[in-house]
Amino acid sequence: MSNINNYLAKVFEVPAEKVNLCSIQYELKKVGKHEMLLQEGEVCRNTFFVEKGLLRMYSIDKNGKEHVIQFAPENWLIGDRSSLYFHEKSKYYIEAVEDSEVLFLQPDFFSKLLEEFPNTIEKNDLIIQKHVKSLQDRINSLLGETAEERYLKFIKMYPDLLLRVPQWMIASYLGITPESLSRVRKELAKKNFVTDK
Repeated sequence: MSNINNYLAKVFEVPAEKVNLCSIQYELKKVGKHEMLLQEGEVCRNTFFVEKGLLRMYSIDKNGKEHVIQFAPENWLIGDRSSLYFHEKSKYYIEAVEDSEVLFLQPDFFSKLLEEFPNTIEKNDLIIQKHVKSLQDRINSLLGETAEERYLKFIKMYPDLLLRVPQWMIASYLGITPESLSRVRKELAKKNFVTDK
């Protein structure tokens, strides 16, 4: 469990000798490629921590088009917060893009963490505020930036995913067509901008 232990020690500053105490609050599961962890209409019961592999969260509109909301590679958390905290039916799907090892965190994982280690409260608040900021930036990006600007931000946020994720998924995340993404990549190539290393 090195990744989750490192995450808790680094991000929440849980003492290294006590991180194993958190293990009763999660379960490790192997998830096959294309396996669903959450489907639309279900109530989300867990937050997922990616120990190994890659997950994605997406929605499907009334025309059957997919819209990728988030990717979660190693050391990332993913889940439908609205469904989890308000017990609402989810509007999203969470799927394994690769064969993955995923920790299913209990619904009260973070509240238990705060009880056990009160000094983590500030860290938890900071993570929530960063998450809100990230969502606001993503909305602003989709509304006001060019496809090239969005693609460059994607590379910065997910530097190791270009060779792990199909181009159509990246295009879906960016809110553009695969053809538009291809044009963006060609334009960047003309500028000698290398994106696949």
